[in-house]
Amino acid sequence: MTPTARRLSWALVAVGGTSFVLLAWWLVPWDPVPGGPVEPVRAEDYFSAEHIARAEQYSQWARTWSYSSLAVSILVACYLGFSRRGRAWAQRAPGLWWVQVVVLVAFVELTRRVVTLPFGIAFEEHRRNYGLSTRSWGGYAADVVRNEVLGIVVASLALIVVIGLARRLPRAWPAVAGLLVAAMVVLGSFVYPVVVEPAFNSFEPLEDGPLRQGVVELAEKEDVQIGDVLVADASRRTSTLNAYVSGFGASRRVVLYDTLVEDLPVDQALSVVAHELAHAKNDDVLVGTTLGAVGSAAGVGLLALCLGLSSQRVGTAAAVPVALALFAVGGLLASPVQNGISRQIETRADVDALDATNDLRGFVRMQTRLAERSLGDMTPPVLTEWWFGSHPGPLTRIRYALAVTSGVGQSGSAR
Repeated sequence: MTPTARRLSWALVAVGGTSFVLLAWWLVPWDPVPGGPVEPVRAEDYFSAEHIARAEQYSQWARTWSYSSLAVSILVACYLGFSRRGRAWAQRAPGLWWVQVVVLVAFVELTRRVVTLPFGIAFEEHRRNYGLSTRSWGGYAADVVRNEVLGIVVASLALIVVIGLARRLPRAWPAVAGLLVAAMVVLGSFVYPVVVEPAFNSFEPLEDGPLRQGVVELAEKEDVQIGDVLVADASRRTSTLNAYVSGFGASRRVVLYDTLVEDLPVDQALSVVAHELAHAKNDDVLVGTTLGAVGSAAGVGLLALCLGLSSQRVGTAAAVPVALALFAVGGLLASPVQNGISRQIETRADVDALDATNDLRGFVRMQTRLAERSLGDMTPPVLTEWWFGSHPGPLTRIRYALAVTSGVGQSGSAR
């Protein structure tokens, strides 16, 4: 790495990191509930002893398979990226440099997938045994393939940009690559709803009726423009209940799982929708995209500095395994920051949903029903929740709901 490129890398880390901190301080709701953190409600007051025991049994093995897979995946990436043998394999990749990038990305990602596949199969079997997965094994295999293709395409494009710029602009490439990768993050937010989502689910308009009317009225109340209300055929994969809002402006759409439409009463379904519309009202997707873009730019600066310390030239495809190993480790280390921000945003969406529906009872029953269907862990390990929890737990969400509403006595027991 040239001295100029090194200085630009440090500048990118400093500017990107500082911008991330300032934007997070400004845009993230750090105090969504007056009074700060609360103690969760007692699980026994809302769930049966049988459900609590079953959820704990499911969660224990779910964590075992998931974290084992994550650990092995990162170890494989580090071996391929940092070991002599891994570097030797990378130097023997055939073809033009950009073909080598795609080949090496595919090799690393497919190796990680093959090595961790036994954990994935065990986890899928575990979900099937508890009634959470409704996929056939053929459907599971198709989803694995689709995810791998998507991951390989995205990683290849990003690394072709980075390595291509390092070849053409050996002095200025970190700054230019940081800006282009940030732009790719923004573009991905617009492309994902119309390109990626249809690859995994089929969508149909929600038929006219009380639920659709309630969704439209909630959108008007929360001043959210929506283009359509759709139902996803999620039941062919899972029995869990969910909904989300995707897209921007006129392309924004409310998507409901068919399991939610069929299995939840209208008031509870609308409580879920109100939460998702609150994300749209507060432009949470845009906030996440902005933070992701700025963070990615800083990440490119860190990547450049780390690659500069390695024995691989940044402008060659042989740097691909090193970069992927750094991505894997960096993603793990960044998880507490990403998930900590996510939990604050999710809490604000709960508060806004309660304000929109004015239905504490519906919210509490919805939370208990979702937790029952997903077998959510009532008392996850503190470190696990802090590191990997993107949402507050159901007991904490119920406590927050009681804290921000005056009708505490309405909640009752969900059993």
